[in-house]
Amino acid sequence: MFTFPSADGIEIHVRAWLPTATPARAVVQIAHGMGEHGGRYAALAEELAGRGHAVYVNDHRGHGLSRHSRKGCLGADGWNLLVDDTARLSRLARERHPGVPLVLLGHSLGSFAAQQHLLDHPGLADAAVLSGTAAVDHLLADLAVAGSGSGLLEALNLPFRPARTPADWLTRDEAVVDAYLADPLCGFSLDAAGLADLASEARRLGDPRDVRSGLPVYVCVGDQDPVNAGLALSDVVVDRYRNAGLTDVTYRIYPGARHELLNETNRAEVLTDLLAWLDRVTG
Repeated sequence: MFTFPSADGIEIHVRAWLPTATPARAVVQIAHGMGEHGGRYAALAEELAGRGHAVYVNDHRGHGLSRHSRKGCLGADGWNLLVDDTARLSRLARERHPGVPLVLLGHSLGSFAAQQHLLDHPGLADAAVLSGTAAVDHLLADLAVAGSGSGLLEALNLPFRPARTPADWLTRDEAVVDAYLADPLCGFSLDAAGLADLASEARRLGDPRDVRSGLPVYVCVGDQDPVNAGLALSDVVVDRYRNAGLTDVTYRIYPGARHELLNETNRAEVLTDLLAWLDRVTG
């Protein structure tokens, strides 16, 4: 693990997994979701490193070890600084592994950061994976209605009533859900200021015309993921990229799967598909 300073001085903690037998064939940078941390991606990172990829995942500000105050607090202009942190890590990874492609893999909140990263920092990523993603402008509006005064996470769990736990929306794998609930670094939302900062950028993310047309984008979702509202909001993401002129957009849907595809009961299938796509786009 290492750290780097954010623009406002917060120390951003980074976990790294590197191939041991050969130089890295590519970099995979992971941007994790809301209310979790980079350590939850260890199994994926080990698999990728074993196949020759250098893997980096930072704890977002307000998450994991990259916290200056309470969980979920991003600080002043925190959402934009969170995206800037992902770009800083991209540059560090490129310095450490010159001449190899960099794939930005964003899950959930991290996929929203990845969408903005592609707009604000063109050329840093050579390909992008958006997992558990949605059109965030529509998502925030839908959750405000669905929540009817309840919290964000409670709103996401509503489709699974009567639910076994408050986090059934994550995956059908009960052991993963229980581990998430037992993890003191998991299970929270952004604070009101952080959500407001995200909402202020959400409309801009809906216009990806400035994203490079040849950029490969891989969108993967479960059809039971409440974040995408029955695929309606992931359909919007894919349509926006294709309508913006992107020519290499792959859309993978997994029937029955919920939010965390790489922690789902069919995660072997999800991983096989992801690895095949990575092999194609990284050569």
